Amino acid sequence: MEKLKYTVIKTQKQYEEYCNKLEELISADDNRLIDEVDLLTILIEKWDQEHNSFDDTDPVELLKSLMESNKLKAKDLCEILGLSKGTISKILNYQKGLSKETIRKLSDHFNISQEAFNRQYKLVNEVNRITRKTGLRNTKKKVNKEIA
Repeated sequence: MEKLKYTVIKTQKQYEEYCNKLEELISADDNRLIDEVDLLTILIEKWDQEHNSFDDTDPVELLKSLMESNKLKAKDLCEILGLSKGTISKILNYQKGLSKETIRKLSDHFNISQEAFNRQYKLVNEVNRITRKTGLRNTKKKVNKEIA
């Protein structure tokens, strides 16, 4: 019997090997490899669904974790997502939420489901940030003048 090139993922090591292989195939940009890319994607997604619990992680923490594990910096996200450095900074500092388009791009780039990034999380409110810095409390009129 002929040995299969790819099998259902059973170990973390095999998962990492398949992820690296998938990245390599995608980088090759060869239409003849589409079936192999699709198969690896299905196997990796199956492993992710069974072994990765993103339910506990808010999308920003997940993104930071993925950046660290893939050795990416904020400037790399600028290129991947087509966003400015300022926007990336606001996202990573909980000042701006993830748009649908950003979620799609992150999902495609990291090969994980969009649901991992599409969940609610608290943003830092601009008014709260200013009051925390200035020590002002319950003084909306003064704070709103500072924002303007």
